[in-house]
Amino acid sequence: MMSYSDFPETRELTAWTLPLDTALFRYPYRVRVQDDKAVVLDLHGTEHFFHVFHYPDFHYLSSFGKRGDAPEEMLSAENLRWNGDFLWILDSNKSELTRLGFASSGDSLLHQEVVSLDEELLRALDFVQYNDSTFIIPDYSGDSRFCLVNRQGKLLRKIGTISTTNEDALKNARPALAQAWRSFIDYNPRNGVLVAATQLGEVLEIYNLKDSTYIACVGPNGEPEFQIAQGYGIPTGIMGFSDIQVTDSAIYVVFQGRKFKDIQQKAQQGINLPDGGQYIYVFGLKGEPLRKYVLDHYIHGISVNEQKGVIIATDVNKDEPMIEYRMNGMQSDN
Repeated sequence: MMSYSDFPETRELTAWTLPLDTALFRYPYRVRVQDDKAVVLDLHGTEHFFHVFHYPDFHYLSSFGKRGDAPEEMLSAENLRWNGDFLWILDSNKSELTRLGFASSGDSLLHQEVVSLDEELLRALDFVQYNDSTFIIPDYSGDSRFCLVNRQGKLLRKIGTISTTNEDALKNARPALAQAWRSFIDYNPRNGVLVAATQLGEVLEIYNLKDSTYIACVGPNGEPEFQIAQGYGIPTGIMGFSDIQVTDSAIYVVFQGRKFKDIQQKAQQGINLPDGGQYIYVFGLKGEPLRKYVLDHYIHGISVNEQKGVIIATDVNKDEPMIEYRMNGMQSDN
């Protein structure tokens, strides 16, 4: 366990709006960029959950993940991951992971493989691919931190524990505790670093799967706070992290930090606060705080390219939701 109270460096960043040639989004939640493709997950998409764009000009190519309950349609969409030229997507309501590949034209996607997840897994809300035969999925039973699942969707084993100091909840209310500790995860196979960032509170858990080390970094807002009502964990503290990316040299996380009581008070006054986080925190791979970016937008999803010094982000509050930050403050010359 280690704690941090501040960052040695703070930078303010100004976004450039990325003009789109089509209006598609209701709630652009995640963006994943690889080579000349950017895929955006629209969490509340009316017809499709995913949209493909050419990168860096963000020219629209196609949509996939059609909403519906028929085969090859989706009831929900939680996340997407690149694996080489393929994309994996997660539908928690169907308990399915689906692999898609680009057609020869390069602009549309075709279903390649569907993995039905083991019934022993509680609702899967995120995933990463550990290797070609294994997925890592957060465990919401409270018994452990992660489930290892094979390519056929079968649960192999559970690993890790919730790093809470709340012994009473750990003993008597594990499912509620697991809900409160819901985390967004990312994994970098090149350095073996798996990181979980709590949606509530301010805890970053770093697992190095190559040397089996573990570090829990706790910020000023502490671990997730909640009350138990009818077996469910009701959040009472703050909104914490909302997206994460592990690069080859650092960990980037979007942080909100807004108190639930402030959100409720504003709502009672008829004031809707901006949705998302105004900060990107940067940590070293061993949890040391490196830098805090203060943004001029409230964002949810990020895609970081350290080589280009570029962060692509989604802002659900704007009609033009795709934005770009230059980490050195200069506009991209793409």
